[in-house]
Amino acid sequence: MLKQRGEYVAIGESAGGGLVSAALIAQPGASAFFIGGTTIYTPHAGRALRDRATLNLSGLTPLTPAFAQELADGYRRQIACDWATSEMGAAGPAASPYGPQPGTAVVAVSGPVCQAHLIETGSADRVSNMRAFGAAHLQLLIACLRAAGG
Repeated sequence: MLKQRGEYVAIGESAGGGLVSAALIAQPGASAFFIGGTTIYTPHAGRALRDRATLNLSGLTPLTPAFAQELADGYRRQIACDWATSEMGAAGPAASPYGPQPGTAVVAVSGPVCQAHLIETGSADRVSNMRAFGAAHLQLLIACLRAAGG
């Protein structure tokens, strides 16, 4: 869809471990639509890799749709692309240091259409959650692309 539209995406991942970037790179001709991605797994990496000047996280709680949306919006501004995404969560088996239980994630898309969603699998199975987070991430991107038309 992105290739047909002549648009580019940057992917921001965390608990999904890079599965979305891998799925996009696996497509022939991915360089025609995929700018790149980050898998930011720790606060230290976030501070080092995110341009804080593009973010306004003041008053936002981590692992909420609003927080994920601001990360996606900031990433889009930082990379200067058509679309950007953000995902963060607790894959398990432990809870997130921010409080949410395993199986909880947020995904967001920034572009001509912006959306953010909370995902709750109810499971502590790490691999299953990573797959569920990746699938939800891709599904949200596709839904936003469709909503944008063209």
